[in-house]
Amino acid sequence: MRTTLTIFIAVVLAVLAGCENADKQKEPIGIKPEPLKEGAELLTVDFKEGQSLRYEFVSKRDIIMDWEPKKSRTGTGKGTVDKSNESMEMVVTYTPIEVNPYGLTTIKATCESVKAIRSKRAGGRVTPRDAVEHLAGKTFTLKVNAQGKIEDYSQLDELIRQIGEKAFRKGSRLGRIKEPDMIADFISSQWFLWDAVSSIEKPAEGVSVGQSWSSRLSVPTPMVMRKARDVTYKFDRIWDNVKGRLAVISSTYSLADSVPSGWPVPYTGRFRMSGTFGFFRGYNILSLAGRGDELFNIDKGQTERYSQQYEMRLDAVLPGPLGPSPRITIKQKLTMQLLK
Repeated sequence: MRTTLTIFIAVVLAVLAGCENADKQKEPIGIKPEPLKEGAELLTVDFKEGQSLRYEFVSKRDIIMDWEPKKSRTGTGKGTVDKSNESMEMVVTYTPIEVNPYGLTTIKATCESVKAIRSKRAGGRVTPRDAVEHLAGKTFTLKVNAQGKIEDYSQLDELIRQIGEKAFRKGSRLGRIKEPDMIADFISSQWFLWDAVSSIEKPAEGVSVGQSWSSRLSVPTPMVMRKARDVTYKFDRIWDNVKGRLAVISSTYSLADSVPSGWPVPYTGRFRMSGTFGFFRGYNILSLAGRGDELFNIDKGQTERYSQQYEMRLDAVLPGPLGPSPRITIKQKLTMQLLK
């Protein structure tokens, strides 16, 4: 009897131990974060299964080309100035496929609509369809951690390369000629999603009002150019809203001295560019400055909207005795808005 009771107790203890181990396995692997300091807020990107988020992205830029900048600077007269503009409007839906709040969440992004508009120059040829418009209906997946950092860009990378091929003129006897496109604007909107939150240096410690941190964003331009802007984010305040508590994050921009090697490149090989910017052989960036703001919903873990504006000035170089080299000013605005 005693032997039987001993065996029974051993079995019960083993079962209880197994249940305890099973409960432990359900806990997230890793070190639990320390309690947040007083006044600090934990900013995480949250997705719920079956709940899609739709965003509208708009990129607009005004391009001013001053062909006689010396006259403009000295006030001796007005030089010849050409003005043009281009814009891209896009709606993207993000649907969580697999949600893991302690690991990587897989998100399916669907480009519902894409429209690019470019002003026509007097006497210029009809502008062909912009390559970014081929993105309509395309999908790609991203793997994102709780801080909003994208850990897997592979499908987005491949899509960027495919769209890059659409930018080249077909059947040209003059070699590879690239038409003007706004692929860089697409990259700036998708590659850097949730950057204001994912770039926080120590996310587990949270951020407090008045705290600043740095990052780096791309600079979309009408010419083929790989440039970056240094960003300083600042947690300005918390806005209590009917949608939840919103973190108001401001940002300032300046020209970066280098571009991260891992950023995507939509084109490969040698080619020429058609249009106005196909004549220049070099650019000298003189300045870049701007600012922006973002509303991030702390309670829902999602961006409500952002707006980024900057102005870049650069000199262009014309090859040989083709005339004066212009001063170019680009006024850029990028926005993102959560749709109902």
